[in-house]
Amino acid sequence: MLRSLWTAASGMNGQQFNIDTISNNLSNVNTTGFKKTRAEFEDLLYQNLRLAGTPSSSISDYPTGVYVGLGVKTASTQRIFEQGAPQNTNVKTDLAIEGEGFFKVTMYDGTEAYTRDGAWKVDSNRQMVNHSGYKMEPEIIFPENFLMDSVTISQDGKVTCKIGGDDEIQDVGQVNIFRFVNPAGLTSVGGNLYKISDASGAEIEGTPAYDGMGKLHHGFIEMSNVKVVEEMVNMIVAQRAYELNSKAVQTSDSLLNTAVNLKR
Repeated sequence: MLRSLWTAASGMNGQQFNIDTISNNLSNVNTTGFKKTRAEFEDLLYQNLRLAGTPSSSISDYPTGVYVGLGVKTASTQRIFEQGAPQNTNVKTDLAIEGEGFFKVTMYDGTEAYTRDGAWKVDSNRQMVNHSGYKMEPEIIFPENFLMDSVTISQDGKVTCKIGGDDEIQDVGQVNIFRFVNPAGLTSVGGNLYKISDASGAEIEGTPAYDGMGKLHHGFIEMSNVKVVEEMVNMIVAQRAYELNSKAVQTSDSLLNTAVNLKR
C-alpha cells in the first residue's frame, strides 16, 4: 500500500486532536481563571532509503540521503498561563491574582488542589470556600456577626472586617498564594483545579506581592485567557490542514485504483 495513505491518515488524526483542543478552549471562553491549551506535534519515524555519506563511487559519497517521512503524532498539550483579563464584580470575597501564583484548596478527600479561580464564597461556617465548597488554605474564618460589606482584602492578602456595630477593624487572616517552577506541568483535574505532578515541582508558598508572587485585586475575578478571534483562526487553519490530508488520501486512493485497473 502507498505510504501516503497512512501518512495522511496520521495527519487527519493529528488535526482532529488539534480541533478538539481548540474546541475545549472556545467552550471555556467564560470560565473564570481558565488557561487555554495548545496542541503540539512532532514528526514520526523516517524510512531511510539511503543514508547521507553512502559511497557513490570509489572516490565520492552521496552528500544527502533519501528519507521518507511517515507522518505526525501529538507530542503534548501545552497549558498557556498568560494573564486573563480582570473583571470588576464588587463582590467582597472575589479575588484576582495579577502575576504568578495559585490559590490552594482542600478537597473533600483531604487532598490539595490549586486554582486561579478567585470567585470565593462564605459558607455557613463563615469559612471562605470555592464554588464546590472546598476550603481555602490557609483557612480564612470570619468572626460571628461580621459585616460582609466591611470585608477588605489587601494586595498582600491581609483580610479584615468589622463586627456588628463596632467601628474597630478586626484582622481575620492572611491569604497566601502558591507558585511552581513549571506550572505547565500541573495536572488538570476539572472544576478549575490543578494538582501537583512530578513535572510541576513542589509548591512554593508566599505572601502576595512579595518574592515574585502575584498581587491580589479585591472585588475582581480573572477571566479566561482564551481569545476568540485567535482560536477561530486556529480552527480554520486546522480545518484546512485536515482537508489537505483528506485530499492526499483521495489522491493515494486514485493512484491505487489506476494500478489495480492496469490490466483492463
